Amino acid sequence: MRREPIELAAVATAAVPGLSPTAVSSAPDDPADFDSALLLDSEGKRWRVRSPRHAEASTRLETEFLVLRAFAPAIRAELPFLMPTVAGTVRQQNLSTFVYSHLNGSTRTVEELTAGSQELAKEIGTALAAIHDLPRALVSNADLPSYTPNEFRQRRLNELDMAATTGKIPPLLLRRWEHAMEDVSLWRFNPCVVHGDLHEDNLLVEEDRVTAVTGWTDLRIGDPADDLAWLVASNEHDFVDAVVRHYTKHRRDVPDSHLLRRAALSAEFALAQYLVKGIAAADAEMISEAEGMLATLAEDIAEHGGQPISVEPLPSPAAAAGSAAPVSTAPGPVSVAPVPAATVSAGPVAAELIAAPPATDVSEPMPAVHVMPIPADEDQADAPAAPAGVDVPDSVDADGSADGTVDEQAAADVPTTEVPDATDGPGASVADQVEAAAQPKPLSADDTSTAAISIVDAKAP
Repeated sequence: MRREPIELAAVATAAVPGLSPTAVSSAPDDPADFDSALLLDSEGKRWRVRSPRHAEASTRLETEFLVLRAFAPAIRAELPFLMPTVAGTVRQQNLSTFVYSHLNGSTRTVEELTAGSQELAKEIGTALAAIHDLPRALVSNADLPSYTPNEFRQRRLNELDMAATTGKIPPLLLRRWEHAMEDVSLWRFNPCVVHGDLHEDNLLVEEDRVTAVTGWTDLRIGDPADDLAWLVASNEHDFVDAVVRHYTKHRRDVPDSHLLRRAALSAEFALAQYLVKGIAAADAEMISEAEGMLATLAEDIAEHGGQPISVEPLPSPAAAAGSAAPVSTAPGPVSVAPVPAATVSAGPVAAELIAAPPATDVSEPMPAVHVMPIPADEDQADAPAAPAGVDVPDSVDADGSADGTVDEQAAADVPTTEVPDATDGPGASVADQVEAAAQPKPLSADDTSTAAISIVDAKAP
């Protein structure tokens, strides 16, 4: 439920004893998470009130309270800007409202900031460098999140998967973001302390000077590009270049060469994160707004190409499809046909293969075929003939061996049925049965399959 500024003023009087507001106005903030107000008391002092709209936002404010306490006076003294100080807090049910002492300066829109002077660009770049050079122990000692480059990339991929399940992300954006997130060379950076929620509403400016930085709810160790995303999204390249130049000059560590690419990716992907947040909150207005912004972004990228967000260019869908299934048009004598379930081996004498009866369930008796002797040629009159009338299973290969099963598809339909061993019983090979009936010496399959027998249709007994 949204709280009006006058309600926040009443809450502030309970949080700060002796506070007597005389004027109140709304303050810019994240409308999905917080209600904010600016107060003026009877002594002319100014105060800021932030009230969470849900439990997760309240947790973020409580985390910020711990973060601000971790900034010892010695650390604050090194920063080129001021930070908020909590003056009081009130807990109502499961939500905590915080009151902060006043900080000089006011917020400006992105358009107003990017239209500013080079001195303002220097101030913003210097402030960013100071945040990213904060000691990492500040975050680790407060048990705040810390990510390696690969962990951060995987986290982004997980968020992309979650966004894709909504079915509301244009396919062009999904392909573009996935390609960038899977480009490992893009994610080689030195993790540092990151503000995590830096944008125009969390910068207080007075003339051409950054006086304070607020909104420390998402402090972590991660990708420094996240804190530049809001600037890159402005498309004011001259101002962004000036900020990055001063940022690089004041950083202890040299920024990686792909900083702005990841910042552009973060700026685009923020729309998907906004959509997911709206769906989680069941906020139809947020969802509709996010869908509109995503559609506009997809149209702009389709028409103009968008800012580069990966090292390797994204292949076009047509090119990707062509490379996935290459087709050779060179003429040749061989035509490709489906491979049959069984192959026929040619022996010294050609064997005649008669079509087998339809496949039957393996639990039924196998129909019989008769192996008939082949009349001997004159030059083979002395060769012994195989005995006639030997019953063999229906599934007999052209080389005389039986596989003990019917058609492979029928066998797959009955996976629990055991097929008899090919060396005994009704599944024995023709060669084995001929050997048992007439030959004292073992013969190979080739000796019996093509020179002594042919397969004919089975007849009823």
